[in-house]
Amino acid sequence: MNSASDKADPAANAGSLRTDPWTLTIGGEVAKPLTLDHDDLTKRFPLEERIYRMRCVEAWSMVVPWVGFPLHKLLALVEPTSSARYVAFKTLYAPDQMPGQKDRFIGGGLAYPYVEGLRLDEAMHPLTLLTVGVYGKALPPQNGAPVRLTVPWKYGFKGIKSIVSIELTRERPPTTWNLAAPDEYGFFANVNPHVDHPRWSQASERFIGAGGVLDVKRQPTLLFNGYADEVASLYRGMNLRENF
Repeated sequence: MNSASDKADPAANAGSLRTDPWTLTIGGEVAKPLTLDHDDLTKRFPLEERIYRMRCVEAWSMVVPWVGFPLHKLLALVEPTSSARYVAFKTLYAPDQMPGQKDRFIGGGLAYPYVEGLRLDEAMHPLTLLTVGVYGKALPPQNGAPVRLTVPWKYGFKGIKSIVSIELTRERPPTTWNLAAPDEYGFFANVNPHVDHPRWSQASERFIGAGGVLDVKRQPTLLFNGYADEVASLYRGMNLRENF
């Protein structure tokens, strides 16, 4: 039997996740806090299919057709205050449904619930997506149902899954992998072929094509995962080696 952290069979381990009813709260430094239910996630905002490159920090990549709506549309509804500088995300904490939260050994030794964060300007960028579907269908539990974050110019671990809370903050929020290993996983996590992970190169990646694991080719990593024209201006003047 595979453990809960075994990548070979995530669907089996995700089967216990209950996604309806669901509550997503948006608050913090906002004028109009908001709560969304399960139906709001798919009916309140027009849904779009976005075909994005996805790049894992472990140096593999693929192309994924996500379905969702731009995060900035939700943030506009809650009206961020002038003090808001960051956006903090939190996943569901339910050890009875998520085996890895119950046992830190099978959960990768991480502290749960999983948390992530973006600068407000990153969150407001039109490429940043709150995702509710993939491959034309609703997100399955193992892919982050019912709602996850997709930021295509960043490494995949920024794509927090099963989100229950979005909070706008004045200070930079903690993020799970940065807390666990700050020398290996930065807050920004922008895809960058010139900044290696301490244990492997990021200069190239294994691209998984339409044929799956039988269709893998090595290719150069693109700065910002190929979205530099759209997002490089967000980081103008920043040292990307220090702010990795």
